[in-house]
Amino acid sequence: MPKDNIERAIKKGAGGMEGVTYEEIVYEGYGPGGAAVLVEVLTDNRNRSVSDIRSIFSKSNGNMGEAGCVSWIFSKKGVIGYDKSVDFDQLFEAALEAGAEDVSEEDDCYEVTSEPAAFIEVREELTAKGFKHTNAEITMIPQTQVKLEGKQAESMLKLMDKLEDNDDVQNVYANFDISEEEMEKLM
Repeated sequence: MPKDNIERAIKKGAGGMEGVTYEEIVYEGYGPGGAAVLVEVLTDNRNRSVSDIRSIFSKSNGNMGEAGCVSWIFSKKGVIGYDKSVDFDQLFEAALEAGAEDVSEEDDCYEVTSEPAAFIEVREELTAKGFKHTNAEITMIPQTQVKLEGKQAESMLKLMDKLEDNDDVQNVYANFDISEEEMEKLM
């Protein structure tokens, strides 16, 4: 590869190229089985990104949709995860006092959910009370889920992998549900 190309790539990655502006874009579409997919992109070339994302959808038995076609299914929430060694009742009480919306028990952890605006405050108050989180993020949570099995589940996982491998893609959210038994078959 020519030295100029390498230097240009380094400058681009470091934000050192003048005249280059980045845009945040959200693409929406449907994956196999009608699962809703939301793709957050940060790009310096809108045309390249839309072409790449459309190609990934179509090659994975999905299709891109219009703006707003699936975003209504998702709600932006703050999610903080805690190990199951934490006392649930104490965590529940402290989280509600801190302004959290809900505390739920998942398979491998407890999750505290909050509005994005209250996320940092809830996390800091719980940390101050001695609760150590295992993960904390602002994410998009689907209101409904689509159960996938067999070929649809396999195609959906391939779609997610291809989207996440794209350099411009920052986050991918989807509302599919694949059972653990089905995941074991696919692995």
